Amino acid sequence: MDTNVQPTLTSAPDRARSIQPVLDAQGPEIDRRRELTPEAVQAIIGQDLLRLLLPRSLGGQEIHPLDFCKTTEIIAWADASAGWFVNQSNVSSATSAAAMPHESAAVLFNGPHAGLAWGGRHNNSKAIRVEGGYRLTGTWSFASGSRHTTWIGAHSAVQNPDGTPHMRYGHPDDRTFLFLKSQATITDDWQVLGLRGTGSDTYTVTDLFIPDEHAPDRETPEERREHGPLYSIHSTPLYAIGFTGVTLGLARRMLETYTALARGRHSKASLNSMANNNAVQREIGLLEAKLSAARAFLHEAVNQTYDAATNGDLNTDTRMRLRLATTYGMNEATDVSIACYRGAGTAAIMDSAPFERRFRDAMSASQHMQAMLPLIEMVGRHIIGSDNVVQYV
Repeated sequence: MDTNVQPTLTSAPDRARSIQPVLDAQGPEIDRRRELTPEAVQAIIGQDLLRLLLPRSLGGQEIHPLDFCKTTEIIAWADASAGWFVNQSNVSSATSAAAMPHESAAVLFNGPHAGLAWGGRHNNSKAIRVEGGYRLTGTWSFASGSRHTTWIGAHSAVQNPDGTPHMRYGHPDDRTFLFLKSQATITDDWQVLGLRGTGSDTYTVTDLFIPDEHAPDRETPEERREHGPLYSIHSTPLYAIGFTGVTLGLARRMLETYTALARGRHSKASLNSMANNNAVQREIGLLEAKLSAARAFLHEAVNQTYDAATNGDLNTDTRMRLRLATTYGMNEATDVSIACYRGAGTAAIMDSAPFERRFRDAMSASQHMQAMLPLIEMVGRHIIGSDNVVQYV
């Protein structure tokens, strides 16, 4: 047993809360380095926060997704990049492990430090089916947290040697390929507005052999080895739950900071202090309501989804409600962060103030595909019954 890891007798949210002071103090250096500091990584590993969703059969905790959502929120309150990393690594590891042979998953995810990172799909990638596995070629970006993991992955459709699509289970074969980070060429190109500490680099492999046991199809029931309710929810909604937690944590910190500023500052644009300004009072009240309502909706939808998965009746209606709660929640949280930044006036633009870095983080998080408003349009179409297209649920 790793003696640097604390026993997981307390809840994940409680353990996350215990490392807030470390992450908070490391925030500016995390931003400067464009990756988590060793102190931040050790705090996360020391509280065993990279195996939250991993199957219990592999030494993971397989926690309720509501606790997971609260955990990413608590971590992001201290540092958003750390929260992003915890979400990305947990969901990637757990959903891969659940679809892999047990012996292979046990090797990859052996111990509390065995996180996983990968980037999004790239249209020019190719995985050619060969004897015993695949030959993978491509370049992928946005590998959040990859600087702190041993293994990384990539997604690609599978081709036959003649270039035709490889079919499996009656549809084109689409897989996640896992390999050692040392087998890839890493490009340090993470020069971005916010979430700088995620170190989401680009990486390339060329004709890399990936054995069958390291190429799971995470979303196909036929290949799922773990059958707990968590794994029937699928990866995209699990990512959404965690990322929404990150944006809520960011917004909560921004609102608390704005409120503290209002208590002790006199605006040059008003005869009254901020604390005695009716407009400021009204705004803070409404922002509290907006943030709390979005959080409550998310928690309700997460509970409903997990209950349905537990009972074996997780249907499209429930999935759509979770999709609505996550996308709506990310956008409401972003609106709160923007309002707090604007309300703080010139104090918000200073590097020395607590607004500037978190505002950049909030804006970057808002650009993720999980926050795209067309996803809410999709839910609206489902409610109306105008079409049967279902994506990202």
